[in-house]
Amino acid sequence: MRAVRLSVVTAAATAAALTAVTGCTEKSDAKNGDAIQVTAADSKCDTSAKTVPAGQVTLKIENKGSKATEVEIVFPDDRIVSEKENIGPGTKYTLTAEVKAGSYEIACRPGMKGHGVRQKLTVTGGKVAKRDPRLDKAVAAYRAYAQEQADATLPKAEAFAKSVKDGDMEAAKKAFADSRLGWERTEPVAESFGDIDPKVDVREDGLEDGQKWTGWHRLEKALWHDKKIGAEEKTLADQLVTDLKDWQKRVGKAEITPTSMANGAKELLDEVATGKVTGEEDRYSHTDLTDFKGNVEGAQKAYELLKPVAQENDAALTTELDKQFTALDTLLDKYRTDKSSYVFTSYDKVGKADRKELSDAVNALAEPLSKLAAAVVK
Repeated sequence: MRAVRLSVVTAAATAAALTAVTGCTEKSDAKNGDAIQVTAADSKCDTSAKTVPAGQVTLKIENKGSKATEVEIVFPDDRIVSEKENIGPGTKYTLTAEVKAGSYEIACRPGMKGHGVRQKLTVTGGKVAKRDPRLDKAVAAYRAYAQEQADATLPKAEAFAKSVKDGDMEAAKKAFADSRLGWERTEPVAESFGDIDPKVDVREDGLEDGQKWTGWHRLEKALWHDKKIGAEEKTLADQLVTDLKDWQKRVGKAEITPTSMANGAKELLDEVATGKVTGEEDRYSHTDLTDFKGNVEGAQKAYELLKPVAQENDAALTTELDKQFTALDTLLDKYRTDKSSYVFTSYDKVGKADRKELSDAVNALAEPLSKLAAAVVK
């Protein structure tokens, strides 16, 4: 789940205004292999270079602001090449990505809302190191997986929407969590488009000023909290299916690279840590553990596809990842009430100590997973 993006036109105007406020300093060019230093704050996004050669790009990010921030490499139309969310105040993070020649922006989004502050990045042509063909195979397989998940989501979402439109509250409740699984498994791909996630998966506290609340969580509140299905909810059910069909059609055009797969796997674990473990994601239905499982499965799929190359480059890392994925999967299965489906214990029934155990297991996996991107491009 991410906050809404501004339209491209509005975004351009906002960026211009922010540049005028924060000023712009001349940036140097980066040589092949040099990291770009990114200093994020509440009203600025300083970068040490404005030009880099095509190939592997590394951002050394430091958040000097008072809010958690998100740093992204984006195309001018707001499609995301690579990103890191939830970089806390005073913390640092290294983001590795692969970029082709062209025009991009490095965006810092204080509070992880809005268009943020941006700096231009030009990626020049030149000789790009030949990529291991196994990585091309991994990208193709992951693209097929993402499409399969989108295709499988549509009939489930349509069944959920039909129950809402029929006014069948119990059937809608039953269909809710299952309709989200494919989305949760491939959420970084969906988020890469920038405009779909805010329509279908935003929570009430993630809304921007003036944004209409639509999507799964708006309907979740109606079903579990408001306990009513009215004309508006029926319209929103149709809108959810329309927006998910848009996602389904666009999945095949997503920008996917080995590093975006690896970074996306880490982002899925971050989604768990910041939303599912806390109980904030599905705060009305308490179906958080189903989403949790979907995020972990999606991260594991990306890892398994990249593992042959990562193992060759860093065997100790893959040994640790295998161990931690197994541990987290085993722990999650303790809460599975129906082993043949994705029905889990209602999260409001999971006590504080058990939530901490889940959180510790997520953190134990997230740490080595943050090193996967670097391992596949050595």
